[in-house]
Amino acid sequence: MRNLVHPAAPGGNTAELRQKYARTGHEQLDSRGLLFPDARQLPGLSPMIQESWRRSAQLRANPDHPEAPLAMDREELEEYRRQHPLAAIMPVIHKLLVLPGHDSGLLVAVGDELGRLLWVEGDTGMQRKAEGMMFVPGADWSEATVGTSAPGTALAVGRGIQISGAEHYKRSAHPWSCTAVPFHDPDSGALLGVVDITGTESAVAPHTLSLVEATVAAAQAHLRVERLQLAAASTAPRARRRGPAARVPADAAAATPDATSLYRNSLQLLGRDQALLSIDGRTAALSARHSEILALLSTHPQGLSAEELCSLLYPGEASTMTLRAEMVRLRKVLQQLSPETVPESRPYRLPVDLVPDSGQVLNCLQRGAHRIALEVYRGAVLPRSEAPGIVELRNRVSSLLREAVLTDGSAESLLKYAELPEARHDVDVRVAALRLLPPRSPRRAAVVADLERLDAELSA
Repeated sequence: MRNLVHPAAPGGNTAELRQKYARTGHEQLDSRGLLFPDARQLPGLSPMIQESWRRSAQLRANPDHPEAPLAMDREELEEYRRQHPLAAIMPVIHKLLVLPGHDSGLLVAVGDELGRLLWVEGDTGMQRKAEGMMFVPGADWSEATVGTSAPGTALAVGRGIQISGAEHYKRSAHPWSCTAVPFHDPDSGALLGVVDITGTESAVAPHTLSLVEATVAAAQAHLRVERLQLAAASTAPRARRRGPAARVPADAAAATPDATSLYRNSLQLLGRDQALLSIDGRTAALSARHSEILALLSTHPQGLSAEELCSLLYPGEASTMTLRAEMVRLRKVLQQLSPETVPESRPYRLPVDLVPDSGQVLNCLQRGAHRIALEVYRGAVLPRSEAPGIVELRNRVSSLLREAVLTDGSAESLLKYAELPEARHDVDVRVAALRLLPPRSPRRAAVVADLERLDAELSA
């Protein structure tokens, strides 16, 4: 269970009481740090906040200094941002967090692993106010410098957190609240930085943490895909030069040796007839049958017996001997790619964690982040597969996404969903979008035309 700081605290404390306890705690602070023994507990403050305050004091952070220091000037910042890995995720952050919250009094900040803010975007009025405490690009918001804050403390504790008002160590930050989640490299697991939402009380609403976590997951997926595409592009010319004699098997295409640390332990199933597997920086385009097998094993990490896998894999009755022959071929493919990934038997089980993109969609939907799930979703799971287990997975992912968009989606989300092949004949989605679009929206005409098309097709 994560130790989070919410506006309504465990034990029935209201947001107002939490702020009262935090202000009382600040009465025992001075510019030199905490004035109470380590053994003493501050009532009403979570252990996480108290531990962060103690760290802040030990690091000599000054609670009365109104501004965070600039760590980089404009020229240094521009150069650093261009070369930083997080530059690649900014389009995702902008689309999923900045644009939806642009006029809602929220700021979205992305910082590096040292707590230095690289980008701060969002509501222009709030940006001007935030300049008063130097919550700006290039400023150092690590715990060592400003004390307890969502960006610095999330990096310090290594998990998503929420900091509200007077829970900040720096008193100039008391009018603000914030939620932050660390960002790890999707391949190596190394800490790359932090994603933060800062504003008033809405910045620590109960759903905000899930929103930022889901955005980080989507941004990690984006970074993986971008790296995978780069690896595939660099592989293609080399494969052509080798010619037929040195041709890589159709269901195993290894990445170039210099494309290391790419897209670790992932399986792309959405909108593809043949899955794309990536393990420890090496990629393979799988055959249709091998795609189905790995999809099923990745969604059953506990393992499957030969009989269970047969029933999920083959539409009719099939002998386990047929499955064993297919597993022999799959093991040969995976042995070339990464010997550590070869499936175990009795039961059949993957020895490594393999994250299918369909699982990312389901995780987002479980968090209530349907907009991000829709962004990750690129089409049905292995759309041509007739394997019973794949059909069930495909229908589950598709139906849950549709239900979430219909129930909670905006007009924009509904129209984006309507563009999917599986929604081409979906009248309900278009009617729901029409209901939410403003009366004078120029997009209504296209939706009405779509509904007329569907009515004509049904009549015919």
